[in-house]
Amino acid sequence: MAPKTIAETTNGAVAFILKGYPRLSETFIAKEIEALERRGLDIRIISLRHPTDRDVHPVHGRIRAPINYLPEYLYQEPLRVWRAWRQVRRWPSYKAVRRLWLADLWRDRTPNRIRRFGQAMVLASELGPEIGRLHAHFLHTPASVTRYAAHLRARPWSCSAHAKDIWTTPEWEKREKLADLDWLTTCSQAAHDHLAALAPDGNRSGTVALVYHGIDLDQFGAAMDSETWSSRDGGEEAEPLRLLSVGRAVAKKGYDDLIAALATLPPSLHWRLEHIGGGNLSEKLRRQAQQAGIAEHICWRGAQPQEAVLAAYRNADIFILASRVAADGDRDGLPNVLMEAQSQGLACIATAVSAIPELITDGSSGVLVEGGDRAALATAISALAADPARRRRLGKAGQDRVRNDFSHDYWIGRLASKFDLPRGEEDLRGAAQEDGPGGLAREA
Repeated sequence: MAPKTIAETTNGAVAFILKGYPRLSETFIAKEIEALERRGLDIRIISLRHPTDRDVHPVHGRIRAPINYLPEYLYQEPLRVWRAWRQVRRWPSYKAVRRLWLADLWRDRTPNRIRRFGQAMVLASELGPEIGRLHAHFLHTPASVTRYAAHLRARPWSCSAHAKDIWTTPEWEKREKLADLDWLTTCSQAAHDHLAALAPDGNRSGTVALVYHGIDLDQFGAAMDSETWSSRDGGEEAEPLRLLSVGRAVAKKGYDDLIAALATLPPSLHWRLEHIGGGNLSEKLRRQAQQAGIAEHICWRGAQPQEAVLAAYRNADIFILASRVAADGDRDGLPNVLMEAQSQGLACIATAVSAIPELITDGSSGVLVEGGDRAALATAISALAADPARRRRLGKAGQDRVRNDFSHDYWIGRLASKFDLPRGEEDLRGAAQEDGPGGLAREA
């Protein structure tokens, strides 16, 4: 039986295709789904992988969307894959999509590419008739599965691109996906400009839109006032300076640079670093800290739920993120953790990598150093440690920046309009400002 056309569906529901769900490190996706549900979007979550985190955030419990897990590896559910192939191979669309996939496979001869097509067949065969659109989070694997399935079922598709998926996907693949999808949103100006330049002339106007993730000002309300600002300067061993970093232990986060910088701080500066986040380099970083003789100064907490992260922001003196461009080209977009830290009035030290300067102005709303410059990072930590008053000024400026220009409600309103949802009062107020809040909103 051939798939129904778009006109034959209700067009009421959207399938969100994610690489894994739920994930502690992808709170921004969960917050987006929750906000879109509140605005009336009927969502189905399709996950390519089963969850691996032990905990979940409260937002995951508030999401109503049902979840369907595709076969993570095709050999794990061979009957399900076989039944899907038996069904879709009879559809008129199958041969064209198979040719599309084979052309991709010729340029990307990997097991992952084969798995993507198998997952797409399962998705297409099990897609309910109420689904009018497919929307991928991430431009690499999820977008490939989404693209194949969308063509099999004659559905439009769109995408939200973020960081690694943008900078590690081959250019040929980005160009072809941008020529094929309806629209794409991305969460930094740097990524927007890069992708807009790759969009073909025939599909350029409005294809790529800038939609920052923004910060939920209800959840991340200001906690600090004039009575609670810390005056710790690291001069007392009993009251060490409290440093915090939140991020996965992966190459692009630059934690080896941070450890090396911390190891050069003067013995007279007393400090403790708290790290929150999982990641495949955790053990390697622990060994590095041990070899550097600073292991007793670092608390590795692993991945934590949102309440614990918020408490850590409120207990810290300085937030540090030493992002850099990894060897494979991977890099951060605009890390949500920086917005979260600034929302709490926490002075931030970060690197001038990718979209971070879109949020932090060096010397005004935070401190920026060059990615990979360990000496500059150590100097910045020492200087800010010794000057609590400057920390307070930078923290307040960063807090104002986030509250004025990075409201989650405003940016969700821009995303909601892509799904043809009505915009709320705050969205309309923001839209009345030229180019959106702070002059940031742009489309290609």
